[in-house]
Amino acid sequence: MQGYIDLVNSGLSELLYDVCDGQDYIVEAMNYSLSNGGKRIRPVLTLEFCRACGGNPEDALCLACAVEMIHTYSLIHDDLPCMDNDDFRRGKPSCHKAYGEEYALLAGDGLLTLAFETALKSKNIESGNLIEAVKTLANLAGVSGMVGGQVLDLQSENLSPSLEKLQTVDRLKTGALIKAAALLGCYASNRADEKMLAAAERYSECIGSAFQIVDDILDVTSTSEELGKPVGSDEKNNKMTYVALMGIKNSEKEAERLTDEAIAALECFADEGSFLKELALTLSKRKS
Repeated sequence: MQGYIDLVNSGLSELLYDVCDGQDYIVEAMNYSLSNGGKRIRPVLTLEFCRACGGNPEDALCLACAVEMIHTYSLIHDDLPCMDNDDFRRGKPSCHKAYGEEYALLAGDGLLTLAFETALKSKNIESGNLIEAVKTLANLAGVSGMVGGQVLDLQSENLSPSLEKLQTVDRLKTGALIKAAALLGCYASNRADEKMLAAAERYSECIGSAFQIVDDILDVTSTSEELGKPVGSDEKNNKMTYVALMGIKNSEKEAERLTDEAIAALECFADEGSFLKELALTLSKRKS
């Protein structure tokens, strides 16, 4: 895990290039959020699925970094006053607190566009697979995925949506980019078959849902110091959560069930899926 994280961090630092016309401030804001720690779960999934499918993880590095850039842009925009209005992210002031709202907005825009420039720098990936990977990333990051989930999440504030509606929001808002990360790794390997792609899709759907359930639990059971961001923000924003609908105990059971289902989906990878199994278990038991 740490080897993958080091590889991603090194890649990100090289891909965020210098500018020469005076727009250094926005690059600094982009780097502020991009280098601000985080679990790097999504790029790790890209690298590991590439390896599990028989490819070289380093061939997937540009795609992995592209996914992390999109994830970071979404966090910058999520924290803005017009969205969740959170002042801290990973224990540090949010981008808009450090650089101002207008520059935070542009930093997010900059990372989003840089992500696709970065993805297309990939080498040793067959052209058809690279096209499919970039198309998948665009689709699952946009209105059919993460952005669409954010829209539905905003619309659900102050309402009492059903469990089915909440699952739809989280499948898009949180799960879509996790699914993209896994699928991109498969495409980068140049060796993934239909069974592998289906397994990656199911695994990522399950851990994405479990990840959000654990997030909801931690929002009411953890502290700001442990999480590095404000707790209780879901209640503050009148958002419906799994905890509100199911209670903590039932939410924990559902996260466990989804984790078991994710692990079962890896059967076609045999021993090559061992890291992914451990990752699913670690995420389900995390405390931050």
